[in-house]
Amino acid sequence: MRLFIPLLFAMFFTIPMQVYFERLQKGQINISYTDFYPTVWELTPYPEGTLTWSHMWFVVYLFVFCMLLLPVFGLFKIKFLQQSKEKIAAIFSHPVTALFLVIPLCAYYFTLYLKYPEQQSLLDDWFLFVFSLTLLFYGYIIGGSSRFWNMCEKYRFYFLGIAACCVVALFYGYWWQMNLPKQQDNRFYTYGILNSTHIWLLMMSILGFAKKHLNFSNRFLRYANQAVYPFYILHQTLIVAFGYYVVQWQAPIFIKLVVLVILCFLGLFIIYNWLIRPFMLTRCLFGLKPKEKKLKVPLQLVM
Repeated sequence: MRLFIPLLFAMFFTIPMQVYFERLQKGQINISYTDFYPTVWELTPYPEGTLTWSHMWFVVYLFVFCMLLLPVFGLFKIKFLQQSKEKIAAIFSHPVTALFLVIPLCAYYFTLYLKYPEQQSLLDDWFLFVFSLTLLFYGYIIGGSSRFWNMCEKYRFYFLGIAACCVVALFYGYWWQMNLPKQQDNRFYTYGILNSTHIWLLMMSILGFAKKHLNFSNRFLRYANQAVYPFYILHQTLIVAFGYYVVQWQAPIFIKLVVLVILCFLGLFIIYNWLIRPFMLTRCLFGLKPKEKKLKVPLQLVM
């Protein structure tokens, strides 16, 4: 429910503002937001209508993945399968065998990328769907293994170096000129291998650096950890809303960028700290756990 409720809330109450400013900027409408907002309840999907999940596509996919994998997760509670899971995790906790996990990702590129280009629409989006589902399944199988985490930490610089080389090659050959492959040839297969490799190795490198340098907690991190989800839900709406006005200023682009970043951060902080964090209802709508109640110890027990 911490995925589904925030998703519905965002689709009906925060994301419509993005559509409003988009159409205002394109000159498609010239009305106030209060007049525009009721169109979301017509339930007409974007772009013909107003209803869209926009940047919340990630939450949509994650919710569907969890529903699909719940039976699998349940099966792995069986002792035999749990032991098998631990053995599989041990096998892939070596830097060489971990590289073999790139093979399925490459296979998705070779078979699905051209036929089902990424569109974040859930339906008929098989490349992104299967690619992301596989990464989530990887995390479930090997993410609980301390040996895997230790391996990521030990070889983090190697993983980062190889991933960086892949990114340089991708920029030089594909991304800089937006010259992505459109047919199955050697160039296409190279793209699939480079992209799959850099994604997987970069993830392991990040995990390694996180284990090395972020394996602690403090008051700020606990606060920020709770704020991440509400920030994610709201960030794009505030960027679009503030950006609509900021881009119209007669100022250097760098000044506009700095102002936009400051406005968005302040807006997110104010909304989270004073409108979301203190109240049970808003915590639920933005996917936060209920506030922990501090137990009041009777005075006579203390004495």
